[in-house]
Amino acid sequence: MTAIEAQQRIKKLKAEIEIHRYNYHVLDRETISPAALDSLKNELFKLENEFPQFITPDSPTQRVGGRALSRFKKVVHSAPMISLFDAFSAEDLQAWQERNRNYLDSIGQNHFLSSSDNFPYYCELKLDGLAINLRYEQGQLVQGATRGNGRIGEDVTANVKTINSIPLKLRLPQLGELEKLGLSSLVSRKILKIISHGTIELRGEAIMTKKVLRELNQKYTRLGQAKLANPRNAVAGSIRQLDPKITAERRLVFYAYDLLLSALDSKELLARGELVVRRDQADHLANLLGFKTLKQNRIVSGLSGVFQFYQEVEKKRASLGFEIDGIVLKFNDLKMWIILGVVGKAPRYMMAYKFSAEQATTKVLDVIWQVGRTGALTPTAVLEPVKVGGAVISRSTLHNFDEINRLGLRLGDTIIIERAGDVIPKVVQVLKKLRTGREQKIKVPSVCPMCGGQVLRLPDRVAYRCSNQRCYAVNLQQIIHFVSQNAANLEGLGPKLIEQFLTQGLIKEAADLYALQKSVLLSLERYGEKKADNIIAMINSRRKIAVANFIYALGIRQVGQEMANLLTEKFREYLVAKKKDLELKNLSLEHNWPIEIKTLINYFQNLKLEDLETISGSGPIIADSIRNYWHDEKHLQQLHKFQDNGVELFLPPANVFRVQNSRLLDKTFVLTGTLNGLTRRAAKDKIKTLGGQIKEQITRNTDYLVLGEKPGSKYQEAQKLGVKILNEEEFLKIIS
Repeated sequence: MTAIEAQQRIKKLKAEIEIHRYNYHVLDRETISPAALDSLKNELFKLENEFPQFITPDSPTQRVGGRALSRFKKVVHSAPMISLFDAFSAEDLQAWQERNRNYLDSIGQNHFLSSSDNFPYYCELKLDGLAINLRYEQGQLVQGATRGNGRIGEDVTANVKTINSIPLKLRLPQLGELEKLGLSSLVSRKILKIISHGTIELRGEAIMTKKVLRELNQKYTRLGQAKLANPRNAVAGSIRQLDPKITAERRLVFYAYDLLLSALDSKELLARGELVVRRDQADHLANLLGFKTLKQNRIVSGLSGVFQFYQEVEKKRASLGFEIDGIVLKFNDLKMWIILGVVGKAPRYMMAYKFSAEQATTKVLDVIWQVGRTGALTPTAVLEPVKVGGAVISRSTLHNFDEINRLGLRLGDTIIIERAGDVIPKVVQVLKKLRTGREQKIKVPSVCPMCGGQVLRLPDRVAYRCSNQRCYAVNLQQIIHFVSQNAANLEGLGPKLIEQFLTQGLIKEAADLYALQKSVLLSLERYGEKKADNIIAMINSRRKIAVANFIYALGIRQVGQEMANLLTEKFREYLVAKKKDLELKNLSLEHNWPIEIKTLINYFQNLKLEDLETISGSGPIIADSIRNYWHDEKHLQQLHKFQDNGVELFLPPANVFRVQNSRLLDKTFVLTGTLNGLTRRAAKDKIKTLGGQIKEQITRNTDYLVLGEKPGSKYQEAQKLGVKILNEEEFLKIIS
């Protein structure tokens, strides 16, 4: 065969294979047997090996090829991939629609949203997979990227090429096919020109079907490999594989749900509604370009149509071949998308209507009462173990006694429990008709379960508290809180160690930690020179504490991190105003200000209740709690002890965590283990300055787990959920 003959044969083979790919993967119509299709692909493969000069990026043989990557490159999306607001009830949707009416009225566009509730919404299934953006230039696939934080994703082009329902080259529709969508002849010709010469982006969801998940898990079980947890995690893990061959094995499917066209004279994307004016047209156009779209999607009339669609889908949910977690309703008129715009991080023009969280029934075996750092008694239900949302649940917080009364809960009751947000187990209902008569009422303990002190409930307060100010449990929890990472950050002093110090009489309160001596530590069991030296050295290195961290560390009732920050800024304003009177030298907005604890005490003791109540987020209860703390003799004694034991405060420059750039904007990080190159605090500070967020728990929404030496259980959780894991070297490259 000559080169010219081979070139012609290769061209025909690619066209023939593409026809059958489109029929099977997009139209769900098998027009040739799998064996015959494999035979065509095999012939193409052999010809391309013999004549490699004719291999093109859109060839079916190029779906899996090349070496595995060492890491993914970052991609800046040409238009943000925004997240959605969630609705969980009909009332939520009605409130959303009313907000849109009010907004349109405020901008003089109220004629777009009539009061008759019959305007068209486009309803779609909400697929439970991974959002992907595909970029085509001159009809060729040039880039596939994950959503990432909505603005910056990861380049996974090699992996998306392995998905057969994603065309490597766009199908060019006939003019008549476009005109059947209701597009004018002029618009249709412009679209055809953009397909051939411009840029088109398709967005959609990569999913794994239930059947594929089942087959892969059977295979992995035979091979002794770890099973895939669920379709969503499986997709996330598959798309983020550095080796495309592994992605190909997972047999993912892609459904398009958004389409963006460029201008004819540039690669700049047009605003939605400029050529294609309706959402249903965009779906049909994506179908003509070679993409799968969901057949269940349809236009409905008003919210009544939305509710009907939701109920129909919910009934058929179990019979679908893939996982969904709700529906998405969008204004079908794409021009409305521009008018309504985006508020915060989500659009006004669409809403996710979620199904109920996963639930299960179980029995309440017992209720135990835990004593927190403020003395509040928190009830926890001990449950008959039950699996909910992939996790075995044996305990659930009941928050407070008012919640027990609201539920009408008794010991021995059968309850419905759900995992709110797939994380926190919550009792949502008591099935009272299943009672046998042997159930028992739950009572608040009259004495503290830890110290025997009297339990009281103050007027107009929810919590019951231990009245003993020297309660062992309260004191223990207060010290544990004080040393935590977001407080004094005495790293290495865990709950067990704090409890050992208390029971052995080495400390009585948090301030005593700064007076610990090596000789005293050596008297404890299993304490050698090195361990004692390390603890003393760590404490000495952390004697300087930022004012906001110190206020938060004190464990003042009603004062969390945000309130501690607000109080600190009010204190800063006071210092600037009283700089001369206080004889504070070298105060600068660009440098740390050394602050004496007595200055902080004087400031808070002289603050009036009305001053505290003016702070955003405050009120009479919070203001009263703050004022009482700084006038309590016991607390004042400990505050002076902190200063006597060498604790120094400093006030960082204003806006110390001002985002320097958006490289890590909205990326969430969890840290585990010990880092060698920098401290845990320094790592967190750097993430914050780059726009990232720090979380303490691994969830499906975590972007990165930073892995240090001797990691904890978070490492296994990240692996299970498909969260990207960074070693210290990779992490340092990201933040450098």
